[in-house]
Parts: sequence; structure tokens; C-alpha cells
Amino acid sequence: MKRRKLTPFGEKVKRKLVEVNMTQKKLAEALGTSEVYLSMILYGERSGKKYIPGINQILEL
Repeated sequence: MKRRKLTPFGEKVKRKLVEVNMTQKKLAEALGTSEVYLSMILYGERSGKKYIPGINQILEL
């Protein structure tokens, strides 16, 4: 089975989550989406056009 790889945006989000001590679950809740869908965005399996502006705003990217 092929190992999934984070997109550059996904890597940036993960680093920022650690920096601000926030979980991916909390970010998903703040966005109003599921943890699984957020993960799919970070790994490039979904475009996430609807959620990327919110991610940028919440994490101040």
C-alpha cells in the first residue's frame, strides 16, 4: 500500500497546528467539517476550496 504524502499546504498547516498547540480535530470542528475531510484536503485528495480560506484565517497563515 502506498504511503500518503502531505501537500506543501498540508505541511504548513501541520507545522502551524503544532506551533499553536491545536489538534486537527479542533481545526475541523472550527471549520464545520469532519476530521477525515480535513485530512483529505491536507493530503491533496480533495481540493478544499471551500475550507482553505477558513484554515488560513484560523491559523493566521
